[in-house]
Amino acid sequence: MTIPLAQPVLGPEEEAAVLEVLRSGQLSLGPRVPEFERRFARRLGVAHASAVSSGTAGLHLALRAAGVRDGDEVVTSPFSFVASANVIAYERARPVFADIDPRTLNLDPEAAAAAVTDRTTAILPVHIFGYPADLPAFERLGLPIVEDACEALGAVHADGIPVGGRGHPAVFGFYANKQLTTGEGGMVTMGDAAVKERIDSERNQGRAPNMDWLDHDRLGFNYRLSDLACAIGIVQLDRLDGMLADRARVAGWYREALAGIEGLELPCEDRGQERRGWFVFVVQLPRGRDRDGVIEALRARGVQSKPYLPAIHLMSYYRETYGYREGQFPVCEDVAARSVALPFFPRMTQAQVEQVSDALRAVLES
Repeated sequence: MTIPLAQPVLGPEEEAAVLEVLRSGQLSLGPRVPEFERRFARRLGVAHASAVSSGTAGLHLALRAAGVRDGDEVVTSPFSFVASANVIAYERARPVFADIDPRTLNLDPEAAAAAVTDRTTAILPVHIFGYPADLPAFERLGLPIVEDACEALGAVHADGIPVGGRGHPAVFGFYANKQLTTGEGGMVTMGDAAVKERIDSERNQGRAPNMDWLDHDRLGFNYRLSDLACAIGIVQLDRLDGMLADRARVAGWYREALAGIEGLELPCEDRGQERRGWFVFVVQLPRGRDRDGVIEALRARGVQSKPYLPAIHLMSYYRETYGYREGQFPVCEDVAARSVALPFFPRMTQAQVEQVSDALRAVLES
């Protein structure tokens, strides 16, 4: 039986919550949305949260709230899911990439500082694979920050502040493989009430704050999250600590099972008081190995895996539109060429981890 890449944790509690909303007859713009927002904000110790239809939608609205406009520049990471760069292009701004730190795989603060120009409007760091980016270093640049925390629920900075709790607009994603899922969906956390008011309006077609029907006082979008999704999210919040612990346990099993494979690089360990919110387990293959061949060989052994993640600046749209080319961000390019995501989910068993690890070891030693 094939071991899947990801598998959400869903049970009768989520089913009951959805049925309750269905029977209420109010599927959108109902009470579950603000309840989910309040609980999520309280979880992170931040003043405000706005539920949105996806992490991508949240990043778009957060960038708009930060003042990003046509012709501006936003410094960000080339090693991320493409949405973190796409949302910059949505506003006709320029994504300005800077290389990544070889240990954490997050945006390198020194490289980001060197990329800042007089047209830079914001910094968009990504907490890649759930490891907290160096926010204090980015804060010293004195520019607005929008955090891509879509993969980092449960992560903690060295100063003890949860990722998403520093007050900058920070965006979480709730796709089915995330630490918490609503099927599709996302959340923006922030410390500024005015930012929440703007995002709440723009997610709902620019409707006025008093919610008067058809009174729209600004450009908006249909980026709402339904009560059905929020009902699932509320239940998932209640079980989040357990799911995070389960993920950390699976990661520990992987570290033990994969130890000693020559040239194989595992996710970095936590440093000091920093804590990863485990999202995926991504390894970097030994240099010189045929990654596609490894993935195909794993599939033949009943193990799903995936290249994770490609370098954004080498995607055809970013090459053709912005002129990016190979060799500009060598750390990112090396990591992106060798990275493979292995099966990883809270209810994964130790036997499954050993099966994956044995398969990978056999493929690399063959």
